[in-house]
Amino acid sequence: MKIKHLLIVALLSAPFVGSAQTSRPFVETIGEPNAWVDSVFQKLSRRQRVAQLFMIRAHTDKGKRFEDSVANIIKKEDIGGLVFFQGGPGRQAALTNRYQSLAKVPLLIAMDAEWGLGMRLDSTISYPYQMTLGAIQDNKLLYEMGREVALDFKRLGMHVNFAPVADINNNPKNPVIGYRSFGDNKYNVAAKVAAYMRGMQDNDILVSLKHFPGHGDTDVDSHYDLPQLPFVRTRLDSLELLPFREVIREGASGVMVAHMNIPALDSTANLPSTLSRPIITGILKNELLFKGLIFSDAMEMKGVVKFFPNGEADVLAVIAGNDILELSENSKRAVNLIRKAVRQGRISREQINASVKKVLTAKYWAGLNNMDSLKTTNVAEELHRPEALALNQKLADAAVTVLNSDSLIRGIDYSKKTAIISIGPKELTLLQKELTPRFTNATNFIVAKNATASDISNVVNELKNYEQVILALYDTRKRPGPVLDYSNDVKLLASQIAAMNSIVTVFANPYSIAGLPGIENAKTLIMNYQSGDEMQRASLKVITGEIKASGKMPVTVNTFFKNGNGIAQQ
Repeated sequence: MKIKHLLIVALLSAPFVGSAQTSRPFVETIGEPNAWVDSVFQKLSRRQRVAQLFMIRAHTDKGKRFEDSVANIIKKEDIGGLVFFQGGPGRQAALTNRYQSLAKVPLLIAMDAEWGLGMRLDSTISYPYQMTLGAIQDNKLLYEMGREVALDFKRLGMHVNFAPVADINNNPKNPVIGYRSFGDNKYNVAAKVAAYMRGMQDNDILVSLKHFPGHGDTDVDSHYDLPQLPFVRTRLDSLELLPFREVIREGASGVMVAHMNIPALDSTANLPSTLSRPIITGILKNELLFKGLIFSDAMEMKGVVKFFPNGEADVLAVIAGNDILELSENSKRAVNLIRKAVRQGRISREQINASVKKVLTAKYWAGLNNMDSLKTTNVAEELHRPEALALNQKLADAAVTVLNSDSLIRGIDYSKKTAIISIGPKELTLLQKELTPRFTNATNFIVAKNATASDISNVVNELKNYEQVILALYDTRKRPGPVLDYSNDVKLLASQIAAMNSIVTVFANPYSIAGLPGIENAKTLIMNYQSGDEMQRASLKVITGEIKASGKMPVTVNTFFKNGNGIAQQ
């Protein structure tokens, strides 16, 4: 008799979305007697048990052939879960129904959604990046964000957010973390990770703190190569590991392990932390006493397969102590190799079984034993709840940071002839459109990020006729890099304008101001950390006195702008 006829009736009424069984923390339920977990486990073959430890990639923007290939893997391989990437929310809801209907055991579904669904899906809300959130002084707002993200996840039938990022970004040249980190202060990072995590877990979504034991101080991207953390154990204990240690104590349900070579923790040559038993079992499990789910970072990344190709990385990842392998290059091959390693005695069957039961316990906690169909109409509309949109603006408002002085804001004169300049965009910005009407005599200027010397000269000559200047600097790229992609002449123009006793407001990565020599001469410098309508509205409110800025710099940029800087306006 096929297994799908042996499982509990509740598993057969496809398609599904779960509702969590209990408000108790997931880690407290691991190892407790659970009839559903035991029943499902007993009906799984040894191959199917190993397959429960794998999550494969899913998209809704790659067409029917790709979607069918994922469906085929679900049917033939009995894998444990999916990680959704790019696409749209309505399409994902429908595809989730289809995929769950094909699964013999309900699928645990995850997404990398560090700043909400907008990180991956169109027609959804993007909350601020973690670097922006790092400037906020009221961590209750991050808890509220976690709650809203959890509601979005449940609407789409997802159970695990691969977030928050617990890395301390103390290397401005980091190519892969950067704005994804809450900053370079370990205590601020730990507090904000905890707040965001609690908001999700209290609302029935599992988390995965990442990237253990810390990916912040590197200038190599583990997607493309194997980074190394060359620091001594005492440094790692006191810095990189601190946020993980603190938040694990608060009941973190999951941790994701980075592809990092860390000689102080494991001296094996070219061994990523993902494949290190001393790091995962020795430190994470035995020293930090972590009981929750341990996820590998994506097993298709060069940082893990460069030195361990052809499926050996998958085997070593299980030996090391990972419970779930994310995005294996070939899940069928990996399952076969892991089963072979069990027969050879490289992996104990008891370890496999313990991980499988932990995964099934997570599925039970997430409500996958008692599921209903996902509604596939009005999905995007229902994800734009008024309270979620209002919270997004509150987060932006709370992050705005005023540096140097707020005297120009307090003394702004709407009757003076005013130039309002945007550098970077190709058309009038929201800030310009909403700020200009407040002045009796204001003119808007738009300067391209690669403006010619002649254009720049014309702007400089024009500005001689104005009594006050408001300059807005934008990073118009999809992700805000640590260095603005302005020409040197345009950077020089920004510095010249800053020296004109003007208000300068920055909608870019905070590290970017280090590449603008002379920006420290601005009388008033307003840091917004990233582009976006919410940030522009927040800056507008500060300039016009509608709100008082309360944000603090989450990173040290240079000697002029340090962690904790920021004028708390009264």
